[in-house]
Amino acid sequence: MNDPIPLFGFSTSLLELLSFALSIITVALNIRQLHWAWLFSIISSGLYAAVFFDARLYGDMGLQFVFILASVWGWMCWLRGDNGHEHLPVTRLPAQGRWLALAATLLAFVLLAWFLKHYTDTDVPYADGFLTAGSLLGQVLLSRKKLENWHVWIVVDVLYVGLYVYKGLMPTAVLYAIFIFMAIAGLRVWSKTCPR
Repeated sequence: MNDPIPLFGFSTSLLELLSFALSIITVALNIRQLHWAWLFSIISSGLYAAVFFDARLYGDMGLQFVFILASVWGWMCWLRGDNGHEHLPVTRLPAQGRWLALAATLLAFVLLAWFLKHYTDTDVPYADGFLTAGSLLGQVLLSRKKLENWHVWIVVDVLYVGLYVYKGLMPTAVLYAIFIFMAIAGLRVWSKTCPR
């Protein structure tokens, strides 16, 4: 399933194409705030772990397993709602939360890049570490329905396009280019339901 197949002059695999389709469905359902997004996230993350292992993007591979766990947690959060067990609303991070998120992301980046550089054969430890840390932040914010998750995803997705082009994962690069526009749409839709 991970054997190379030609597609529009590029090489891909059935596994990458299936992961691509499920990821589009995931983000479309997230924009609409439908809890079924988490099921598609779990499946696509599992499939993408194999794709990234094959590409030697170990940070991204490991991230997929974290995404699976975060998706289970996000699904529970979205189904359970807020503290009063009401529908989980879209909210904004307070200023202190933004600084804490930034500090945690920078720390995760330093640790991940160090680990990837010294304990794996990846050729992109800093890019892989930075984007893995940013994706972790985006996933946590998405799970809690924080509006800022879309800001994070826009930045991360732009940078991922370049990384995946460099690694020759062209369908995944296209996917992340699509994700940029989907994240912009998600930001607009969620902004309408989020109090100032």
